[in-house]
Amino acid sequence: MQQYGSILVLIILFGLMYLFMIRPQKKQQQKHQETLKNLAKGDEVTTIGRLHGKVDDIDRTNGVVTLDCDGVYLTFDLTAIASVKSSATAKTEAPVEKETTEAPADDSAKESDDK
Repeated sequence: MQQYGSILVLIILFGLMYLFMIRPQKKQQQKHQETLKNLAKGDEVTTIGRLHGKVDDIDRTNGVVTLDCDGVYLTFDLTAIASVKSSATAKTEAPVEKETTEAPADDSAKESDDK
């Protein structure tokens, strides 16, 4: 009976380890892969070496990305991208300015009322 208790404890520990360590890590990896999949030219990114730059070119067949870091073009593996700070598509949407239409002052209407 003692043997079954220790085996049960080990199974529970492995189950908890899976729930609290392995499963969240897999979710994080899937989210990162989705981010890299949606990476586009003009996105501002940070590499694993904490280098900040803007995506200039993406070669998905070779798995490399070229970053523009203040005029210096550097080539990295796609896996070296740690995070995407801002998307190029979010910047293209300009805020819409409100147009105000004011009626022009009509002096002739005022003159006819005065008479």
